[in-house]
Amino acid sequence: MNPILDFSDRVRVLPVVHGSIDFAVKVREELLAHPGACLCVPLPGSWREEILAAVERLPTPSAVVQEAGGDAATFVPIDPCQPVIAALRLALRERMPIEFVDLEAQEFQAPSVVHPDPFALKKLPLEKFLAAILPTLERPEPKSNQDKRVRRMAFELHRLELDHQRIVFLCDVIDWPWIREAYQERRPFPEHETYFAPIYSHDVEPKTLAFFLGELPYITALYERARATLDPDEHLAVDGVKELLQETRARWSKGRDDQGGWLGPQLLQVFLQYVRNLTLMNRRLSPDLYTLATAAKQIAGDGFARQLLETARDYPVEGAEPHRPFVRMSVGRGEVPALGVADMVSRLPGPAVVWRSLELRPEAEKIDKKKWRMLWNPYQQCSWPPEDDHFESFQTHVREQAKNLIGQDLARSEKFTASIKDGLDIRETLRHWYSGDLYVKEIPPTRGGLEIVVFLFDPSPDRDKYPWHSTWSNEHEEESYISFFATNFMDDIVGPGIARSRFGGVFFLYPPRPILDVWSDPRLSKKSPLDDKLIAGAILNSKAPHVAVVSPTPLKASWRAAAKAKGKKLVHLPLSRFSGRMLDRLRTFHVLNGKEIRSYAARFIQGD
Repeated sequence: MNPILDFSDRVRVLPVVHGSIDFAVKVREELLAHPGACLCVPLPGSWREEILAAVERLPTPSAVVQEAGGDAATFVPIDPCQPVIAALRLALRERMPIEFVDLEAQEFQAPSVVHPDPFALKKLPLEKFLAAILPTLERPEPKSNQDKRVRRMAFELHRLELDHQRIVFLCDVIDWPWIREAYQERRPFPEHETYFAPIYSHDVEPKTLAFFLGELPYITALYERARATLDPDEHLAVDGVKELLQETRARWSKGRDDQGGWLGPQLLQVFLQYVRNLTLMNRRLSPDLYTLATAAKQIAGDGFARQLLETARDYPVEGAEPHRPFVRMSVGRGEVPALGVADMVSRLPGPAVVWRSLELRPEAEKIDKKKWRMLWNPYQQCSWPPEDDHFESFQTHVREQAKNLIGQDLARSEKFTASIKDGLDIRETLRHWYSGDLYVKEIPPTRGGLEIVVFLFDPSPDRDKYPWHSTWSNEHEEESYISFFATNFMDDIVGPGIARSRFGGVFFLYPPRPILDVWSDPRLSKKSPLDDKLIAGAILNSKAPHVAVVSPTPLKASWRAAAKAKGKKLVHLPLSRFSGRMLDRLRTFHVLNGKEIRSYAARFIQGD
């Protein structure tokens, strides 16, 4: 006999945190360990028929609702991850006796409490988890709704143990010590209230499941899938988050020309480490949706965070077919057919839920995009200054790296005598290790400058994919003259007078000076591939002897030959040398329909 969990040799109690998948798994293990036991649940007997019928309809989530007077209602969430509902589901399958032992009362008060993270059950026995919670539990006020319910359930357990050899009783963890006390002291119990209020069940609007289910809808769906396929589900609280992240990345990558390649395993690892740190700062062991969305915004931008929220609220379960009319849920409120908007109180209350704000720029609706496209003035366009500053900073950084490569090509090594010069040459020193001599390197001053930096993002650019070819002049002396080919900005309108495009290739000319438009220059072939023409334009317009080229593949021999014919030399930097997130930000740019648009453009661009 367990002195903590057993009230007697016939009554075993399982205190649970409602809405927790970890407790649902724990309850299932306990019931399977006691086949044939009578299952007692903390719900009134008048709800029995509707609740059991709704449980039979799982995996479709539904709400069993009863009016509570005025603009209020109480409900039981038929949620697969609710420990009580999971127990009823298993008991029906195993043909176990079921008893509803709560007090019949129209009033129900759900105390708002903060529980420790149930994920601790992975490492702690249930008894230690309960011992940690016990000092925080407040005794119910005398004659309060909670006090009456506690005494009634204690009496029902005494009554039922006369007829059953073994009873497994589920109760809310906040009621557990007081039910135990009332059971042992045989306290007087209240009679059931006599009242009439119809009880009915409705399926829940799929888009509002995030407010209804105890776990995230997507993780609840994973639990249902594991149940159907008999896969392990003990670690879904964490493994489900990883699968949610993978699915989010897959959906977010669709339609992107780079397929989201920059958001690879390394950056996902950074994301998970960030989630872990935020979770621990919030004194939790497993992350909540707000933590996941915050990390998604910081690591991959607003678009990825929006997709994560959309994926998290999906409930992709085969056989879950909700039928109208729906119950539409929110935090503490709901819209119930035939009742309207009402305050909703759950009879299986989980941890307290609060609203928290996270600023995400919404994606423009298709109706707005069509209107903004029609209002676009084709005779004026400009860039967005914050992106210009980012372009200039990055291309300056690349320019410096290219200059270093030019100098390293001219470096020579010699034995160390009196000066270390430009540093120790490790390669030559190791090559002559048998002699015991040290070798140093000397890098002579770079001859010639570097005017143009070329970025090629797509190794095989297609004219149909990149139909927009243009050359932009600088607005001030600190800005480069650029020429590029990119996607059609009119295909991606993101705000009034604001469009988005992606470079396929671009070159930056600095210091800026006027040049002929590369795409209409008669000296260049009109039929050349886009990357060939951009490289040819850079070679033709560069006054410096070197042209830096950042590309994902090695430089073509024809490019080097063309440069040599003009007395130039191409300096290659692999695109993989730079972070994917940085390149994605550089590659995506916005086109504004006039300088006046800059006054409000940040509302539609920031965090994109």
